[in-house]
Amino acid sequence: MSWQIRIEHSTGYRYAAPVISSYNETRIIPQTAAGQLTLEATVRTEPTAATYRYWDYWGTQVTAFDLHTPHTELVVTGRSVVRTAPARPGPSDGPDWQALADGSITDRFVEFIRPSRFTTDHPELAETARELAARHTPAEFVPAVGEWVRQRLTYRPGTTGVHTSAVDSWQQGEGVCQDFAHLALVLLRAVGLPARYVSGYLHPSTDATIGETVVGQSHAWVEGWLGDWWGFDPTNGVPAGQQHVVVARGRDYNDVPPLLGVYSGGASTSLGVTVAVTRLS
Repeated sequence: MSWQIRIEHSTGYRYAAPVISSYNETRIIPQTAAGQLTLEATVRTEPTAATYRYWDYWGTQVTAFDLHTPHTELVVTGRSVVRTAPARPGPSDGPDWQALADGSITDRFVEFIRPSRFTTDHPELAETARELAARHTPAEFVPAVGEWVRQRLTYRPGTTGVHTSAVDSWQQGEGVCQDFAHLALVLLRAVGLPARYVSGYLHPSTDATIGETVVGQSHAWVEGWLGDWWGFDPTNGVPAGQQHVVVARGRDYNDVPPLLGVYSGGASTSLGVTVAVTRLS
């Protein structure tokens, strides 16, 4: 059964001294794509700024704005209503390993097969990926990688940051959802399975009460190409479904930051991120 979810996401910065000007872009508007329909979406800034939107190279909608009046705090709030679809089972008739190695596939998806900034090669991880792939079809391999990652990483907020690589979190043995996703991507790509990073939101309850607003999460998971893109959440060990709201896709976190900008002024501190979600139907 599909869900309709309302999301309110707030983030921003506080500055040590008034900022004279800043140039910013934010990726917090959910996508409309297969399995998801965005019904409403607004982005508000404090101080107020004129905004414009564009789609980046990866197909994510970006809201951009700049400010040229002195300010000591920037708050960005996104509000949206999205209809999501139930999780799809992994395909039973997807491509085999030989088909994935064909040049037409490797050329088409080269950006999602090659290592990226946060998903660098590592010989031990590559060997693990080959061992798992030898025992599974590609469709079985995606959740098998997710299970392997869940056994190797302990979910512990505050132990890693947005610039932590997959190898770093693996060696540390702990991290958050983006680390789980990055580590899964290293293994998926190591054997030639196209895989991409997905960022968005997660409703924390599988049996959410309609009309109740709860604390949600900014979240990250992966999609593997199995004849079509199929989403899997390695942090929770489940296929992506009606609790998952897609905002952005890319090679890794570096392609999908929710708020990015440059400014002229003193040091800044993050205001953090708050996400409130409400199941409407």
